[in-house]
Amino acid sequence: MSSKLTHLDKDGHARMVDVGSKSETRRTAIARADVITLPETLEAVIEGTVSKGDVLAAARIAGIFGGKKTSDLIPLTHPIAIDSLKVDLTPDKSLPGVRIEATVSTHGKTGVEMEALTAVTISALTIYDMLKSMDRGIRIENVRLTFKEGGKSGTFKAD
Repeated sequence: MSSKLTHLDKDGHARMVDVGSKSETRRTAIARADVITLPETLEAVIEGTVSKGDVLAAARIAGIFGGKKTSDLIPLTHPIAIDSLKVDLTPDKSLPGVRIEATVSTHGKTGVEMEALTAVTISALTIYDMLKSMDRGIRIENVRLTFKEGGKSGTFKAD
């Protein structure tokens, strides 16, 4: 690991990292998150009886939108031409809650880890928003990068 702070210039001012000399490569990132609910809240999601509408459809769209807007939300991230952004939501009674996974890919000079993490986080927040009137104890947990490949740093796979 380099000790040089890449998001600060020599005077300590914030800056966006210059990726102009980097090679374009295929880059993919996968992130996950869990939204923990009461069992009866999850049943309403599965049965489609939530008063605000289809929770999973809204969360999927929000996650995709959030991933695409990452550079507008997180300072110093690069706008990236995303080739693919997929958000999967899986109700899981063993949590109980919803497991979220976002897969993002591009062919570019910088990775898409932040886009994948933003996608699962925005998706999780949307689920929270749509269910909060039914369940005040909802928790968003285990937000993490589980896989990335491409670029100089190569492949990462979480345990």
